[in-house]
Amino acid sequence: MTTRFTKIASATIVGAALLASGAAFAQTTASAVADLNIRSGPGPQFPVTGVINTGEQATVNGCLEGSKWCQVSGAGGEGWAYSDYLAADLSGETVVVTERYQDVGVPVTTYDDGLAEDGAVMGGASGAVAGALIAGPIGAVIGGVAGAAAGGTTGGVIDPPETVTTYVTSNAPEPIYLDGEVVVGAQVPDTVELIEVPDYEYRYVNVNSQPVLVDPSSRQIVYVYR
Repeated sequence: MTTRFTKIASATIVGAALLASGAAFAQTTASAVADLNIRSGPGPQFPVTGVINTGEQATVNGCLEGSKWCQVSGAGGEGWAYSDYLAADLSGETVVVTERYQDVGVPVTTYDDGLAEDGAVMGGASGAVAGALIAGPIGAVIGGVAGAAAGGTTGGVIDPPETVTTYVTSNAPEPIYLDGEVVVGAQVPDTVELIEVPDYEYRYVNVNSQPVLVDPSSRQIVYVYR
């Protein structure tokens, strides 16, 4: 009897351990609240390797502790995305991954190839971070309208004329690197000089190696050239 009881108890413990392990490695999915870049590393200086389209889901495999960069994979590719623009479900509530990543089951991860001792991004990235973008559609995520978040900016999602596109892409200045991610609705800080486009209401600037059109009155990004 003792032997049989011991075997049953051992099996129960093993089963519980396997269930716990399965829970620990459960995948967490999140939706993009704006067209969101996937980069090769956790920082604005890393090259863009893919895009998670607005409303599209991706698997969040882990987030850096004390950072807003998370490893993601999905139809748009695999790499790192800025979690301010990823929304996940937490018991029926839509939450921003940045604020609740451990609550929704996303583990802490590390990035060993490219981080200096002080946490600065190095390795495959280049250029110093000169400031920070002011986050865009986070409030819309909390309000439960994540899918429409990108459309809530001044001017909305515009369709620039071909002449403007040619001018901007042909006269792109050196990039300015700002902490955060380039999305429609994010706001460019006052320290960044906006460049005029001839006979056009919007200005442009090269942020994080992507030319963007900016509303000069609100300084919000209204178009991203990808």
